[in-house]
Amino acid sequence: MTREEWLNKMTDALRPLFLEAGGEIPENVRSTCGWPSQGAKAKKKLRVGECWGAESSDDKHFEIFLSPLLDDGNKVAGVLIHELCHATLGIDVGHKAPFRKLAMALGLEGSMPATTVGEDLQATLAVLVEEVGPYPHAKLVLKGKKTQTTRMHKIVCPDPACGYMVRTSQKWIDLGTPVCYCGTKMEVEEAHEKTAPEGGEEGTED
Repeated sequence: MTREEWLNKMTDALRPLFLEAGGEIPENVRSTCGWPSQGAKAKKKLRVGECWGAESSDDKHFEIFLSPLLDDGNKVAGVLIHELCHATLGIDVGHKAPFRKLAMALGLEGSMPATTVGEDLQATLAVLVEEVGPYPHAKLVLKGKKTQTTRMHKIVCPDPACGYMVRTSQKWIDLGTPVCYCGTKMEVEEAHEKTAPEGGEEGTED
């Protein structure tokens, strides 16, 4: 089973719950494992789910994205419920009163932009995940930025006939540059670093 098939099966399994809560999941909704458009890798306000309105799709489907950082079926189902609330009510509703009413009726709790699964809903989702099967996905692990090592400076002999070169840290430069084997005092070569074009990470909190 693919991830999309799992999400579609879970969506169908959730339809009776939505009907009991006073909402009806539209038929023109599909879900996939993919990065939300913003905040997908944010340290604060990490967004793990996102729902796009049918008007944004060429074939008029609500498109739901579940972060690849999630691999626990129960957690994925909890986020899916949140996003299905958006699809059920329409994107323009946002997290206003109608959203809150439906979300709480389903068993979601906490702040509406970042809901959590209540105890009763957790039990229900555990049963559904058992029926649908394990979520067929292995989460992506984001590696942190490499710690910058001590910068080594280039020390050169100013005699053009020599050209001897070594590298050393600022610590030793502060004590004085060495004398080259040819007898000439060496100098620090000024680095002319290239400026790399700025880039942004694409990646939004639900």
